[in-house]
Amino acid sequence: MKYNFDEIIDRKNTACLKWDYSKEFLGEDDVIPMWVADMDFKTPDFISDAIKKRANHEIYGYSARPEGYFTSIIHWLDKRHRWKIEKDWIIFSPGIVPAVNLAVLAYTQHGDEIIVQPPVYFPFFSAIKDHGRTLVYNHLKLENGRLSMDFDDLVKKISPKTRMIIISNPHNPGGSAWTKEELTKLAGLCIPRNILILSDEIHSDLVFKPHHHTVTATLSEEIANSTITMIAPSKTFNLAGLSTSSVIISNPEQRKAFKKALENLHLGLGNIFGAVASEAAYSHGEEWLDLMMDYISGNVVFIDEYLKRNIPGIKMIIPEATYMVWLDFRNLNLKGKDLRDFVLKKAKLGLVDGSIFGPGGEGFQRMNFACPRSIISDAMHRLEQAVKNQL
Repeated sequence: MKYNFDEIIDRKNTACLKWDYSKEFLGEDDVIPMWVADMDFKTPDFISDAIKKRANHEIYGYSARPEGYFTSIIHWLDKRHRWKIEKDWIIFSPGIVPAVNLAVLAYTQHGDEIIVQPPVYFPFFSAIKDHGRTLVYNHLKLENGRLSMDFDDLVKKISPKTRMIIISNPHNPGGSAWTKEELTKLAGLCIPRNILILSDEIHSDLVFKPHHHTVTATLSEEIANSTITMIAPSKTFNLAGLSTSSVIISNPEQRKAFKKALENLHLGLGNIFGAVASEAAYSHGEEWLDLMMDYISGNVVFIDEYLKRNIPGIKMIIPEATYMVWLDFRNLNLKGKDLRDFVLKKAKLGLVDGSIFGPGGEGFQRMNFACPRSIISDAMHRLEQAVKNQL
């Protein structure tokens, strides 16, 4: 096999957030860390080689993003997602979370209402509250083993002060790959009311067959004009440490406003190696990505079968996308600190407690499965033994 996803890479003592700082963030260090949303797979050689080649130049001064940086993104989005964009639409950001904060500053005012759909990626909450905006919850519904949008609730939550909705497309932590119909209905409720759609599509390349990703901005020109799209190679190719993402805006007035917010905070320069890695990833990454997705889809099957066979009290929300699984612990009758202690101290697993994702997350845990299957197997065995000891 060209790429060995079973290989164990020792990440300890590399200042790795996941493996070296579990004690600081979780309170326990004797755990299998499956909390941070990055992969434990080796960076593919076409990216490493490109970084090494640039590093050999030995001068790392101020630099701009070359033409290849933009064309690689344009070609990738066209081929993988049938989205034709223009170079001018692409704006650099050092990350998706900074981009969300910048968008809040660029398009809303103090006191404006911004809607999110919990349980959802928790930095959305602080991006709203930290800037004096009002956070409004449009709760998702768990129906037939899938998190779905509640449009009736959305209509009730919209007010004259609502200026923006932030969506996770595909959804983190639930793994729903929002369909064309779902996104069209969402846009149909927002656009007539002049509500801007902020679409975090960082997981867009990580969708399992037979599902597929629908770029919100491809639904119509009208929807594109009211949508800010955020993408990055960081989740797809495990490049989060290189702080490189893109905000794609077709509406020129909205683009101007976002650029102004970016420039006001002097965040637009970026870094040399992030640009190099991004170009290499989008230029040469299709084969690696397809093989990686095949591998982690096997991890999904493994986890699902293991739980059903050995730990039926824990239910798995089968992910349509992302490399995180949303695990339902509610049948164990453990809540709050008791559940967190059970996972950390009894099972010795470093997961993310569902409550951090907002209302609807209580009783759930998010687990990262982008790692060798032997690690998954060890984690499932620990969880099984902990449940048996609990009963």
